[in-house]
Amino acid sequence: MMNKRVRNLSADLKKPKVKNVHETLRRIWQYVKADKMMFLLVVIMVFFSAVLSLLGPYFIGVAVDVMTGTLSFFSFKLLLILLLGIFILQSVTIALQNYWMIGISQKAVFALRRDLFGHVLHLPTSFFQQTESGDLISRLTNDVENISRTLNSAIIQVTTSILTLVGTLAVMIWLSPLLTLLTVTIVPIMYMGMKWITKRTNYYFKERQKELGNMTGFLEETLSGHSMVKLFHQEKRVIDEYQQRNEKLRRAGYWAQVYSGFIPKLMNGLNNFAFAIIVGIGGWIVLATNSTTITIGIIVTFTTYARQFTRPLNDLANEFNMVLSAIAGAERAFELIDQDTEAKEEGKQALSTIQGDIEFKDVSFSYKDNEHVLQSISFHAKPGQMIALVGPTGAGKTTILSLLTRFFQEQAGEILLDGQPMKQLTNQSIRSHLGIVLQDTYLFDTTIRENIRYGKLSATDQEVEDAAKLANAASFIERLPNKYDTVLEGNGQGISQGQRQLLMIARAMLSNPSLLLLDEATSSIDTITELKITDALEKLMQGKTSFVIAHRLNTIEKADMILVLKDGKIIEKGTHSILMKEKGFYANLIETQTVYE
Repeated sequence: MMNKRVRNLSADLKKPKVKNVHETLRRIWQYVKADKMMFLLVVIMVFFSAVLSLLGPYFIGVAVDVMTGTLSFFSFKLLLILLLGIFILQSVTIALQNYWMIGISQKAVFALRRDLFGHVLHLPTSFFQQTESGDLISRLTNDVENISRTLNSAIIQVTTSILTLVGTLAVMIWLSPLLTLLTVTIVPIMYMGMKWITKRTNYYFKERQKELGNMTGFLEETLSGHSMVKLFHQEKRVIDEYQQRNEKLRRAGYWAQVYSGFIPKLMNGLNNFAFAIIVGIGGWIVLATNSTTITIGIIVTFTTYARQFTRPLNDLANEFNMVLSAIAGAERAFELIDQDTEAKEEGKQALSTIQGDIEFKDVSFSYKDNEHVLQSISFHAKPGQMIALVGPTGAGKTTILSLLTRFFQEQAGEILLDGQPMKQLTNQSIRSHLGIVLQDTYLFDTTIRENIRYGKLSATDQEVEDAAKLANAASFIERLPNKYDTVLEGNGQGISQGQRQLLMIARAMLSNPSLLLLDEATSSIDTITELKITDALEKLMQGKTSFVIAHRLNTIEKADMILVLKDGKIIEKGTHSILMKEKGFYANLIETQTVYE
């Protein structure tokens, strides 16, 4: 029954795909080789420790022959002192190589983390919309930490094992070709066993890392939205989904450990088999033939060398599992680095100032192929004008703002900023002149003062407080125990949604932008509070081109131009009074009080 269940679990997982292991190792090496001289010292220490590990068993065999009288007696004390010196030196070389390698590996992982995080910040918005944040966090933490653990030990262990294996084999041949031949008979068996196991381990370690990322993403999403889970009584469904994901992770982890667990068992069994062959046949030769070439001391030395010969193979096999796991993590990390960033800025013009003249010329855009969100949008916003965007959900209002922020680029047509195509301008210079307040607020886990200052990092404390007063946020801030030094956590969970919105408005005011984008900026503010900040918003928008998505009539009426969107098209355009006279779609929305958010 158990075997059948195991086969069923194995069949549930996909067939492994071949990955470019050599390329992944080469890219890891690019980070390690930054400390070439230190790495060279590590290699030297590894070489000396391997040599010393060969001398110890040899002199132990000599000591046995001295004690049994098969060789002429010489200073036994000198031999013991020599052995003690060898073991002390070996311990020192091992300690030094480990200490230095930890430093090298931590610097390498530090650089990898830096490159990963820096690259992620330059990825386009579309990437984040298509990628679970939990999986992204897993790549930046779990996968990189996996690489760190491997670099700390695997490089030294693999190098030591290879040197010890080659050195041990050479000394064994020199001491007794016959006993050496008996020892290496286990190698073909080891090779076939390892080949069978390693075909399966690589995929399952990669699968485990992937499922761990999926699990992290699910947990992040669930814990962030725990209030919605409780509100709609979805605890059972979420627990069931968690169980399904947990089961996938368990399967992948189970098979990764099952196959990798075969390796030490195989090695230990073959190691004991080699030991039995050497002691049995070697002892028979000494007793039956009185051989002078094979002594008891040589047999003792060979039993140690036999273990020392198979131990590197065993260590290599164990490290191979760790290396495979690290390579799986490294592949996921490098996949992230290989993601295309936003359009290259080389050759583009940087704007020091802008007037705020915005023109859309037959602009079309779609998030997915053949699913147009915007279709041939054309309008002209002159400097200082306020443009209101009105229409049903999914009409394309927020998409227009996303094109202006350069989170996305138009796929057809052209957007002009002060007469210049925005595609020819650097995103950084465009965004430096933008102020944006979204319906969904985001506050960092720091003080209120620093959250407002995010709009202008060079702002003084007084400028921060002035912006808060202008946004009508100062009144509630002053009532807090620590006022502007109050630390917010969890996206401002300690304050109301309306208060969070006020801080976002204060942040935009502090940046004093040339272009202002408001996406339902007052949606979470009560009517009285909205009236109080209307004058402040009007002062902020003076001389600035503003795009406002709003559903409240008092905001829309003041717009210089209203764009009415439906199904990705502008169906009406004009001021409030003009559109009301036309008695079209907009007038119907107003009269029925169904102006859409």
